[in-house]
Amino acid sequence: MLQTLTALRIDGFPLWVVLLICAGVFLASFMDAIAGGGGIISVPTHLIAFGGLPAPYALGTNKVSAAIGTCFSTARFIKNGYVDWRLFGPSIAFALVGSAIGTWLQHLTPDAVLKYLLLVVLPVVAFITLRGREWPDEPGEIDPKKQLAIIWAASFIIGGYDGYYGPGTGTFLMIIFIRAAKMDTRHAAGGVKVINLSSNIGSLVTQMVSGYVFWGVGLIAAAASIAGHYIGSGLAIKNGSRIVRPTVIIVLILLTVKVGSELLFPDFWG
Repeated sequence: MLQTLTALRIDGFPLWVVLLICAGVFLASFMDAIAGGGGIISVPTHLIAFGGLPAPYALGTNKVSAAIGTCFSTARFIKNGYVDWRLFGPSIAFALVGSAIGTWLQHLTPDAVLKYLLLVVLPVVAFITLRGREWPDEPGEIDPKKQLAIIWAASFIIGGYDGYYGPGTGTFLMIIFIRAAKMDTRHAAGGVKVINLSSNIGSLVTQMVSGYVFWGVGLIAAAASIAGHYIGSGLAIKNGSRIVRPTVIIVLILLTVKVGSELLFPDFWG
């Protein structure tokens, strides 16, 4: 029996490698459902598991489980009434277009410039996040037209970032929606799920058309992603800012470490 399991391969990968990916995807999805940033864990997991294969295969396969899992956390926020469709219905189109453009650019250009830019931006984002002691559980005052403009612009720009690179997408959206668009934490998180799902689908379709998806591995990892997203979204809905804000800070720290390590040890990351 053990010998059979050891010999079992999925898309050419040993079963233990696929199980390793599932473990990473579960943890990533749990974190992603609360505050975004799951790609910080799931992308490196795929890159390591796929060895010397080109990075787009890891990124494309990761999008399978990410998109499917995000469907479930998004559904929980919608069911509990934490998605404002007036704001986020049109944002879906902006995120889809931005994500597709970002993924197309990823195939054409090196991402070193983006990583250097992130090393400058991340400390600023962390400062903004830490500046206030609490994140609001009630919305702030803002002109509705200004709020629409901020959310739609962020959906397009961060959607493009998600397609190009990815890690931290949901976290950046959370910070923008709460700090700039003056949303409460739960409605911001619900909106983030809608946008993240849209950009995941846009990027996945682009990767799929380009042939950069291992469907067997991606669909098996999707089961772990569903479990992580379901549990994480339940905690976010129940606890609001008490769990979301600390998780955002953890994500920003991990993202800074990831970007820095990619620049210092590019051979390791492929």
